[in-house]
Amino acid sequence: MKVLKMKALRILGTRGIPAAHGGFETFAEHLALYLVDHGWAVTVYCQQDGEGSINEDDWRGVHRVHIPVQQQGALGTIVFDWKAKHHAGLKQQLTLTLGYNTAIFCAWLRLKRVPNLINMDGIEWKRQKWGKLPKAWFYLNDWLGCWLGNHLIADHPQIKKHLMSRVSGEKITMIPYGADKLNEVNPEAVQALDLVPGHYLTLIARAEPENSILEVVSGFSRKPRGITLVVLGNYDVEGNAYHRAVKNTASKEVLFLGAIYDKTVLRALRFHCVAYIHGHQVGGTNPSLVEAMGAGNPVIAHDNPFNRWVAGSSAAYFTGADGFDLVLDETMASSEKLTQMKQGSQARYEEAFTWDKVLADYEVLLADWLPK
Repeated sequence: MKVLKMKALRILGTRGIPAAHGGFETFAEHLALYLVDHGWAVTVYCQQDGEGSINEDDWRGVHRVHIPVQQQGALGTIVFDWKAKHHAGLKQQLTLTLGYNTAIFCAWLRLKRVPNLINMDGIEWKRQKWGKLPKAWFYLNDWLGCWLGNHLIADHPQIKKHLMSRVSGEKITMIPYGADKLNEVNPEAVQALDLVPGHYLTLIARAEPENSILEVVSGFSRKPRGITLVVLGNYDVEGNAYHRAVKNTASKEVLFLGAIYDKTVLRALRFHCVAYIHGHQVGGTNPSLVEAMGAGNPVIAHDNPFNRWVAGSSAAYFTGADGFDLVLDETMASSEKLTQMKQGSQARYEEAFTWDKVLADYEVLLADWLPK
């Protein structure tokens, strides 16, 4: 007799849905809604600031468990992750943990025999911004996640290669991040910022050395360009030497817009830029890069294996300020080259990064791990 499986999933590791904080929240929202449409019962754990007891509700067919946390910052995230995993461990349903930063708590799910798949995200302990103690914490949880997860998901072949140094490749499935395709976007949001569609470059990244922002701004600012470099992100000139250096090297053609979270504005900025600048040096499949490709942007990216696999052969690649200056000159000198780069971005996006493909691959994998 055939044994039926209940298609139920609990998603852990994000601040919750609807998305407001970043790539994993956006992914969780897309996956939850997709699975609900395909007959799954989906629960998402949501972090709630303040005191009180756990409360639950439903949003667009997705069940949400809200867990109040009094602590702020990283400590609050750790407390929330423990409470969420403890709650999920009592339910005996398949779980998907997004990120390994508190993988140590997955030991509880193992103890309760709850099948748990972990998306292992990037190699966080290699990032320059962390001190010795945070790096040690991330390294420990990276290692623990590999062993405590029943199965691992890598969002990039290089991440899978890293994980295979610890566990068998049979325990790892590679599924990248996805993005929406943008076919037409109203330019009003761009014009409201006094920008001319098609006459600016866009760079969206946290203001950290590993994202090559100083190299990009410095290389761009060496000569008049006749276009604007739009930089998004928070820059604390008074309290951060790196932020101050970026600002000091910028020419008058560099526009710092601060951090923008409005999706309408972000979509417009991506869709109407002449090219997207991606300086990230580490990480897996970066959401911002994939979203730029979904918008059909020509891509100028830092030259490393992570970016080359995602953006493909049609993108232009640089290292250092000198390299960016040279590559930008070559790219902007030819409208034909920009057209070819745009077409290449669109083709690579359609090949690997549409939500339909990404989410369907997740559903197949998750279905294999449903408890009987």
